[in-house]
Amino acid sequence: MLINLLMGGKADLTQAIIYIISALTVIFLTMPVHEFAHAFAAYKLGDRAQKYAGRLTLNPFAHIDYIGALFILVFGFGWAKPVQVNQHVFKRPKLDMAITGFAGPLSNLVVAFVATFFYALFGYLYSSTVTYDFAAASFEGNVIFEYLWYFFSFIAMINISLAVFNLIPIPPLDGSRVLFAFLPDRIYYNIMRYEQYLYFGLILLIATNILDTPLAIAQSAVTGFFESIVSFPLNLIFG
Repeated sequence: MLINLLMGGKADLTQAIIYIISALTVIFLTMPVHEFAHAFAAYKLGDRAQKYAGRLTLNPFAHIDYIGALFILVFGFGWAKPVQVNQHVFKRPKLDMAITGFAGPLSNLVVAFVATFFYALFGYLYSSTVTYDFAAASFEGNVIFEYLWYFFSFIAMINISLAVFNLIPIPPLDGSRVLFAFLPDRIYYNIMRYEQYLYFGLILLIATNILDTPLAIAQSAVTGFFESIVSFPLNLIFG
């Protein structure tokens, strides 16, 4: 949204303001929850260092990476300060790393689902207030419901984007930890030897926009799935 404005694109000012508020909510709420989920899972599985590192907290300043936060604000995606996990203290290193890795995206999906419910709810409420303004020759509805719909839709969109992106099975993303749990040890350790090269490969895929289409398909699928779930009780209520 903001990069579109900076490049001269057209965007509604109200939507832009709501997007900024939503992005700040992600920076100060969603990302801290994501990193806390990693730290909490690691701690419960035996990595006690998370407590001493100060990561077992929802205090956003314990988790914010300021460059990553800027990327979220401007481009709609970014990162927080990564949780350093010591897999050597785990009883089941590969499986426990997979659980720890999945905890972060799962927290994003939970937040996205809750946001989806609220933006669907306020969408219904807005629709119920829409009337035709003969003087302006346009349809008008309750502006508060409209703003809340925009707010929660951006929250859901950003959280789903973060979850889907982080589940890509390429190091150092969380999805790679989940994938490695199912690989034989010999293949797992061979891949880990080349983790830094795979990271540069990921950067190349992002820079060349190769991932845009599959990510968009996955995000659309998750969004549609969440909407189908929340729409059932709302349809019963609003008819």
